[in-house]
Amino acid sequence: MRYPGQKIRESGEKQNLLLRQVAAHIEVDTALLSKIERGVRNLNREQVIKLAQLLKVSEDEFVSLWLCDKVISLAPH
Repeated sequence: MRYPGQKIRESGEKQNLLLRQVAAHIEVDTALLSKIERGVRNLNREQVIKLAQLLKVSEDEFVSLWLCDKVISLAPH
């Protein structure tokens, strides 16, 4: 499964976007975005939509990844 953080990293690299450019677009610092990419922190829905637009990926696909990640994080381990 592809998690939102992996999709952010891959899409940003394909477009030669720096971490700080992506972070500025969703109004977070680079340290927080780095944690999001690694799956340590979570995005909110507004950030997911902004990232999909910036990275030129399907909003539906990105929101689906985000929702799946939320469900997995809520599941008992």
